[in-house]
Amino acid sequence: MDASTTSAQGTSRRGFLTMLAMAPLAGAALSACGTSGPSSSGGGGGGDGAASMWYLSGQPNEKIKGDNLKAWGDANPDSTISVDFFQNDAYKTKIKTAIGAGQAPTFIYSWGGGTLASYAAAGQVLDLTSWFDDAALKGSVLESTYKAGTVDGKIYAYPNENAALILFYYNKKLFQQVGAEPPTTYDELLALVDTFKGAGIAPIALAGQSRWTSMMWLEYFFDRVGGPEVFDAIYAGTADAWSNPDALTALQMVQDLVKAGGFITGFESITADSNADQALLYTDKTAMMLHGSWVYSGIKNDAADFVADGNLGWFAFPPVSGGKGDPKNVAGNPAQYMSVSSKATQAQQDIAKAYFTDTTNGIMSESVIDAYVASGQVCIASGIEDKIAASEDKDFLQFAYSAVQDAPSFVQSWDQALSPSTAEALLSNIDQLFSLSITPQQFADNMNATLGQ
Repeated sequence: MDASTTSAQGTSRRGFLTMLAMAPLAGAALSACGTSGPSSSGGGGGGDGAASMWYLSGQPNEKIKGDNLKAWGDANPDSTISVDFFQNDAYKTKIKTAIGAGQAPTFIYSWGGGTLASYAAAGQVLDLTSWFDDAALKGSVLESTYKAGTVDGKIYAYPNENAALILFYYNKKLFQQVGAEPPTTYDELLALVDTFKGAGIAPIALAGQSRWTSMMWLEYFFDRVGGPEVFDAIYAGTADAWSNPDALTALQMVQDLVKAGGFITGFESITADSNADQALLYTDKTAMMLHGSWVYSGIKNDAADFVADGNLGWFAFPPVSGGKGDPKNVAGNPAQYMSVSSKATQAQQDIAKAYFTDTTNGIMSESVIDAYVASGQVCIASGIEDKIAASEDKDFLQFAYSAVQDAPSFVQSWDQALSPSTAEALLSNIDQLFSLSITPQQFADNMNATLGQ
C-alpha cells in the first residue's frame, strides 16, 4: 500500500516496484537555494558541498519538500541539496537502475522492507545506526516506524513524513442518493455493489493499470479471512504458503468481486499516477475507493470544495464473515524512508547527517511537520497529538492516527516487504488475477515458485 506512501503524491505510499518505462516525468532540478543548482539526474550527487535527492512528484508533498530544501539551502549556502522530481512508477525504475550502476543520488528515497534489505545486503546504503545514537534523533518519530527501515538489527533508513494507512473512502452524496450507510461487514459491502449498480453508479474506483492499487485488496482479504499469519508464512518463505486454504479463499473473493461488477468498467486502464481513480470519486462517478491515507490530502488539494462541503467520508476495511483477522488490523506502509548512498562522498554524507539532525530546517523540522498536518497527512513525528487536534482535518487525522496506534497488526505493503524480484512476480500475477486470465490456484502455484527468492 505505493506506499507508498507512501507519501501524498498520487503514488503511495503509497508504494511500489512496478517496472514501467524509465523517464523523468515531472519537473527540472530544483536547488535547495532556489536556483538551478547541481542536478541529481546524473546520479552520485555533484561535488563537495552539494548533495542530491530524487523525490516523488505531485502536490502537496512536492511543494512541501521544495520549500523545506529551500529553507535548508538558505540556512546552509555552502551545503546545498538539489532535487529532481519523478512520478512514482518512473522513480522506482530509475532508482533501481541508478543504484545498480553505482550512480544513485546522495539520498535514496524508499518504502523500506525487502527493497531496502537488498540495498543493505549489497552494501549500497550506509548503516545509520550510530548516527541515531550520537544525535539522539531516534525519538523524534514514532518507534514503530523503524521496523521497516531496519535490517538485521541495524538502521539503514530514517523513517520520515507520513504513515500510509490503507482505508476506504466514500462519496457521501452518492451514499445519500441511494439511502446507504458505510458497510460494517463485507457482506454489506457486497450488497452496496448491487445497490449502486442498480442506481447506475459505478460502485468502486480502482486504478488497475498501476497494479499495486489492486494489491491493497489482496492484503486486506488475506488478513480478514486468515489473519496476519497467512502473509507471515509467505514472508518467511514457508513451502506452499500461497496455497493456504485461507489464501485461496481470499484470491477467489477478488475474482468474485470483479465478476460481480464491483469495480468501474475499464479499471484495467486507469492509472494511479494520474490520480484518475481519485477523480472518479470526487466527480461523483464512483461511490467508493480503497486507497492510502495520502489520498485525503490529494483530494483536498485537487477538489477542495468537495472536502470542505463534507462530501468525503471514510471507513475501515470491514470484517469478513467467519474470518480470523482482527478488523482493527491495517495494511500499508508505516512511513517513508530515506537512506544515504554508500557511493556518496564524505562531504555529501555529512550534509545528509546534518539534514537529518537539523530540527530548525531539516527533514522533520517544525515547519515540515506543520505542513504535513495542514495538508491532512498522518505525520509520524512523535508528540504531535495537539497539532492533530487543532487541525481543520482533525476528524480524518484522528481516525487514521488512532487506526495506526490501535492496530494489532500493521502489514507492510507486500511489494515492499518482499524482495524486488518476488514483488515484480506478485504484481504481474495480481494483474492477471484481476483480469480473470488466471485462476486462484494458478496464482498460488505461480507465487509458490517464488518463495525464498
